[in-house]
Amino acid sequence: MIGSRLKVLYFVVMPVTSEALKRDLDQLITSAQLAEVADFIAFLRFRDRRRHITLDPAQLSALATEFAEEDHSLAEAGMDDYSAMLAQEDWQ
Repeated sequence: MIGSRLKVLYFVVMPVTSEALKRDLDQLITSAQLAEVADFIAFLRFRDRRRHITLDPAQLSALATEFAEEDHSLAEAGMDDYSAMLAQEDWQ
């Protein structure tokens, strides 16, 4: 148990260089291992892009108000159709 903790600590403290990573990549044997590394790199790039998105609360509030007004007007416009549909169902 202590040995495994020391190994984890060793890997966390160990400085990472691009040369060391290249050597490690060269030692990967299967294409599945390389695919896992490629997937992880794609994830890191995706995560990095998401960090730069900043949301403006004032803009979000304005959009929410605009969408609520649009939803309300669409609902009001659809009420006539809904009433006609209900009347037609009553006749059937």
